[in-house]
Amino acid sequence: MTAQAGLLAGKVVIVTGGGSGIGRAAAILFAQEGAQVCVLDRDEEAAGSAVAQIEEAGLKAAAWPTDVSQESDIETAVTEIVARFGTLDGAFNNAGIQMANKLVPDLEISDWSRMMDINLTGVFLCMKHQMRAMKGTGGAIVNMSSGDGIIGAPFASDYVAAKHGVVGLTRAAACETRHTGVRVNAVLPGLIITPMVESLFGNPAFEAQVAPMVERHSIGRFGRPEEVAEAACWLLSDRASFINGALLTVDGGYTAR
Repeated sequence: MTAQAGLLAGKVVIVTGGGSGIGRAAAILFAQEGAQVCVLDRDEEAAGSAVAQIEEAGLKAAAWPTDVSQESDIETAVTEIVARFGTLDGAFNNAGIQMANKLVPDLEISDWSRMMDINLTGVFLCMKHQMRAMKGTGGAIVNMSSGDGIIGAPFASDYVAAKHGVVGLTRAAACETRHTGVRVNAVLPGLIITPMVESLFGNPAFEAQVAPMVERHSIGRFGRPEEVAEAACWLLSDRASFINGALLTVDGGYTAR
């Protein structure tokens, strides 16, 4: 990694779930593109490891242990970031959990509630406090939805519902930009090979769907975390200054069929 005057030069940017997977790839890329990166993750060790990797390359990062389902955690992190760096310019609300891999009749209310608390309410809580901090500064937010945020999928009703919710939340918030001064967009990945996805292999309900999913990704493969990070980086940058309320699919053609 080398520092450069890049797309996010001089910006202070939050990445939630920045300790691993897409979040970690985004944190590294944002730092390479000139941002002061604030890594928020409930796994304090993972967040610290991501920051250490970035700092070893002479780039800028700091970590905050944060559970996005807890409003007090988010409020504290945003307040401390603004106090330390003087501003908040962008956020990539990436933190999330995987589906329960159950049919609707088999889902427990605890499965459903946990999914909503993290993958949907967590995004809302992050946006609430980020937008307060960004008001009047021309900030930008990118939310993590999914290709499953605009289509359906078996064994994933909890995940699909939450990601559809993120799409609606993103579009509604984008309609308020003239009042908040904050652009809001979303990225919708296909299946990306991350530690979270790798943990699903071995689950028969998931493995039975792998071959059909590969086939549906018309590019012929699953994606890499860095490919999603590139899309989020551009949406956060000033080069996307007229992009608002967009749903950017980064899915190898998964939702084109």
